Amino acid sequence: MRLKKNKKTVISLFSGCGGMDLGFEGGFFTHPKSVKNRLWIDEYGESGQVKLKQTNFETVFACDIKPSAKKAWEAHFNRDVFHLESIVDLVKKAKIGEFEFPPADVVTGGFPCQDFSVAGKRNGLQSMKGHDMSTLDTPSVESRGMLYYWMREVVSLVKPKVFIAENVKGLVSLADVKETIVEDFRSVAGGYIVLDPQVLHAGEYGVPQSRERVIFMGIRKDALSAEALEGLLNGNVNYNPYPKKTHTLKVGIVTAMDVLCSLKEPEYSEDASHRFYSKAKWYGKHCQGQTEVNLKGLAPTIRSEHHGNIEFRRLSLENGGKIENEFDLPQRRLSVRECARIQTFPDDFEFVGNGVCGSDAYKLVGNAVPPLLAYHIAKRLDELWNVYFNVSAIPREDMVA
Repeated sequence: MRLKKNKKTVISLFSGCGGMDLGFEGGFFTHPKSVKNRLWIDEYGESGQVKLKQTNFETVFACDIKPSAKKAWEAHFNRDVFHLESIVDLVKKAKIGEFEFPPADVVTGGFPCQDFSVAGKRNGLQSMKGHDMSTLDTPSVESRGMLYYWMREVVSLVKPKVFIAENVKGLVSLADVKETIVEDFRSVAGGYIVLDPQVLHAGEYGVPQSRERVIFMGIRKDALSAEALEGLLNGNVNYNPYPKKTHTLKVGIVTAMDVLCSLKEPEYSEDASHRFYSKAKWYGKHCQGQTEVNLKGLAPTIRSEHHGNIEFRRLSLENGGKIENEFDLPQRRLSVRECARIQTFPDDFEFVGNGVCGSDAYKLVGNAVPPLLAYHIAKRLDELWNVYFNVSAIPREDMVA
């Protein structure tokens, strides 16, 4: 792959379909209410949406174990840098000289969240699920709940200037998990400033969804300017790499109606990702995923679910539906495209097709970082890049794994 001029390079781990990667690169369409900073807008589309400017970042490596993720990622990004392999196996190969990660300025990764989510069993670091989805006899450093550690190993091998890790909000309330992860990243040889993790609410960044995620950020100490190092160590807000909120949850949110109202009913659409929606019946209010989207507010968190756990675009009157002007339309669940719009994926990002079925597409959308949230992170980081770093900074010889 030929790198575009002056681009900062990104290694993407646990890439999924590429929500974080799309956000870090920019250049996609989104709803105009989602963008407060007009300097971010590249062009105004005929559909009323706005196209965000490209950033100064480019993904040079991506990986995931899901074949559907690779198919969706490559169909959109159209580059051959995606590795269909576990990060555990890649790190092991790298340590014995059978594989080499490319140089990178940034390493990102949304390590698997199932073991930390309040909706799951919350086994955390004691997960009995293997990195390859096998069942383990005892907890192991190669378990799904320990995959953050293998991201740490990539940081140790590559020595990027910055790393960014993402997970569900539930992680912060699970025993000492957050502190353990922070200390493990701080122990990388040579030294990183690992900031206190912050929980970001996607709705406060223009995403029409009630979604909260914890973000870990680390910055390589020896690459920082003296002023930036002092500013970060002293907690100076001017050096804070976390993005500033642009929306409030009380006034000015981007609603589900804003992003869904322009879509036709699925049967009238030519978009395969909109034509597919779960036909699972309504199971009753006592079950997960049986609620109707509140069009006037934020949509619920789009989860990595399928079939009977996908929320309803509309319910019938007898099942508690509240959208009076749509009672003549059939009760149905959200389509894949509607879930994608709520996640801020553009309509040219294909999910169903290219070998990806609808059920897998739901999972890819739900697992993803909202691209718009990732764009905010990337723009803030880019804003501070020259403030942080000495251009000539190189890894010290003592920064070894």
